[in-house]
Amino acid sequence: MTTGSTMTLPPVHDVLAPDGSEVRILLSLAGGSMAHFLLKAGEVSLAVRHRTVEEIWYVLSGEGEMWRSADGHEQTVALAAGTCLTIPVGNSFQFRSFGSEALAAVAVTMPPWPGDGEAEMVAGKWVPTVGGAGGAG
Repeated sequence: MTTGSTMTLPPVHDVLAPDGSEVRILLSLAGGSMAHFLLKAGEVSLAVRHRTVEEIWYVLSGEGEMWRSADGHEQTVALAAGTCLTIPVGNSFQFRSFGSEALAAVAVTMPPWPGDGEAEMVAGKWVPTVGGAGGAG
C-alpha cells in the first residue's frame, strides 16, 4: 500500500485534448483521473462526445460558456471561476472562452481517461477556432 501521490501543475501542457484545449495531466487512481484544461482567450473548442467516461469540471479562472446536448435536449451555461458542472456519458459538449483571460478548469474523469478513440467529433453550437488531438481528456 502507498501513502498516495503528489504533484504540482506542470508549467506547459502535456497534450491537446480531442476538443483542442490544452491539457496538463494530473494524478489518477483506479476510479478516476484528473486533468487541468486551458482554452486561450477568445477560443472555441471542437464539439465532442465521450463514449465511456463521464466528467466533473470545476472552473478556476476566466469566463465563457459550455454547451451540452443529449437526447434532443440542449443547454448552454455560463462559465466563471467557481462554476462546477457535470458531463454525463454520451453527452455532446463544446466550450468557449470570453474576454482577455484564458478559461482554466480542472476535471475529474471517471473511469480514468482510456486514451485515443474515447472522444468522437460531433456537430456543435459554435464554429471551433482550435484543432483537436487524441490526447487525454
